[in-house]
Amino acid sequence: MRLVNHERNAMDLRTTPVHFGLGSRAKPVEGFTWDPEVLQAYSAAVAADGAEGRMVMIFDGDGLGDHWESHAAGDELVVCLTGSVTVTRDVDGLPDRVLLGPGEATINPAGVWHVADMEGPTSILAITATLGTDHRPRTDTRPTERVGTPSPEEAP
Repeated sequence: MRLVNHERNAMDLRTTPVHFGLGSRAKPVEGFTWDPEVLQAYSAAVAADGAEGRMVMIFDGDGLGDHWESHAAGDELVVCLTGSVTVTRDVDGLPDRVLLGPGEATINPAGVWHVADMEGPTSILAITATLGTDHRPRTDTRPTERVGTPSPEEAP
């Protein structure tokens, strides 16, 4: 995994996310995967951006999301590009659902647990605050156990 300066070629946001950091710098993240070692390397490489760092990525899917997530350092923008997606938030123990079609978006507030369920083949664009992101397996309708990256307070 490495951050690239001054990329001039077309890139696929499905496989190469872009990190936006301090000073409005945009850097493609080559070799990105959801492997824990790569996630640690990415977190270390962008740590100086703190709560201002954002990852921009496209996700394709079909079906129920397999995990809940929460972004402690900032809000997340989710844009439906194609298909249909329901974003469910856990707000004070109650589900808050929003259905998105192509061109529609929603904002997941900082610290709110949420999950995305894609209804048929769907593509979404996410702009996510990366510092302090937590994931929890989706074993039932609410988030249960914590697995994730350091919170802003825990970050180096």
